[in-house]
Amino acid sequence: MNRFSPPKTDIWWGGTGDPFLQAAEQGLLAEYRPAYLHDLHGWSVRQYAMSGHQVGGFYSSAIGFGYNTETLKKKKLPEPQCWSDVIKPAYKGEVEISHPASSGTAYTVIAGLVQLMGEDKAFDYLKALHKNTTTYTRSGQAQAPNVAKGEVGVGITFMFNFEKWKADKYPVKTQAPCEGTSYEVGGIALVKGARNMDNAKKYYDWLMSPEGQAVGAQVGSYQVPANKTFKMDPRIPTLDNVKLIKYDFEKYGKAAERRRLIDRWTKEVEPLPR
Repeated sequence: MNRFSPPKTDIWWGGTGDPFLQAAEQGLLAEYRPAYLHDLHGWSVRQYAMSGHQVGGFYSSAIGFGYNTETLKKKKLPEPQCWSDVIKPAYKGEVEISHPASSGTAYTVIAGLVQLMGEDKAFDYLKALHKNTTTYTRSGQAQAPNVAKGEVGVGITFMFNFEKWKADKYPVKTQAPCEGTSYEVGGIALVKGARNMDNAKKYYDWLMSPEGQAVGAQVGSYQVPANKTFKMDPRIPTLDNVKLIKYDFEKYGKAAERRRLIDRWTKEVEPLPR
């Protein structure tokens, strides 16, 4: 394919912010400074600032545990409260997480643990977690239905993923790790050289408006919206009581750092026996 051919996409939105920051680093996105920046949460505004106004923050959610209360009760397992819990031998074969090579969610877990524990201790932790992991899924959204249906006891992913299943009366609970946890800022960006830039900006502005931001909860997607000027759906889990680490999006959003950590995981953790 001709690398200089015009892009086929005008706007990119949703998913963890790290790939957006990497695209900005490579000059693939267009600068855009919305007039309504003052309507947005600080974590959204910081994404604009660190990316030269190429990437905005669309929503946020924290990494945590989702677990099936009936499954854990049947297997006489306690409900996990901390990172230290899910590496205990009792949880062997009961933990599911996504694969960092295919999932931004898993990378957010790894980068968060590195910042929380220090890199070598974090990789020791990931090796211990590997022993208890039954499956590495391609998608970071697979844990919620698998936990809800009792196919696995505990899933590690963004906690908002479980809220739809909780609302549908499945025996699911969530818990933010007691030691602290990482979080995402879902991205939104205009593609550099977009063929339909004017319409892309109109859609972008609608997505960031109270009306557009409210749609997520209406269709069962319960992330915290970036726009703070309207009343948030009460089903969206608040981050107020979650111990969030001071996540360094600038460092861990760089392509080289992401590649380095995933390569280390692939060499040191993935080949280990379970």
